[in-house]
Amino acid sequence: MKLHELKPAEGSRKARNRVGRGSSSGNGKTSGRGQKGQKARSGGGVRLGFEGGQTPLFQTLPKRGFTNFNRKEFDIVNLDTLNRFEEGTEVTPDLLVESGVIKNKKSGVKVLAKGNVDHKLIVKAHKFSASAKEAIEAAGGSVEVI
Repeated sequence: MKLHELKPAEGSRKARNRVGRGSSSGNGKTSGRGQKGQKARSGGGVRLGFEGGQTPLFQTLPKRGFTNFNRKEFDIVNLDTLNRFEEGTEVTPDLLVESGVIKNKKSGVKVLAKGNVDHKLIVKAHKFSASAKEAIEAAGGSVEVI
């Protein structure tokens, strides 16, 4: 078999329907838009959520809560993920991004105490839970808030 001999599987490709190409095409004259009216016009139709003048559903429902635009979102790292680093390693947010533990630093990195640390590490992060701090120090490591 050669590249020029390759063909798509039978029935996997379908020609698009070209509307407005004469009455024998099955979609001539009004091109499947019916007779007159808003939806028959070019650029016609209504915006998303419009219900013909009736109050739209999204307006009838009560508003709840608010979004704090000053919110700081932290990337979370658990203790068991820190075990992938060798003993004595200085674990920084940059190292975590580089090794693929977190995608990007957002507002910072917070270390939580899920799992346990098996060896001594120097962990530098923006926030630590109290129990995570204890666990790292109990394993002989140190904690530094950036």
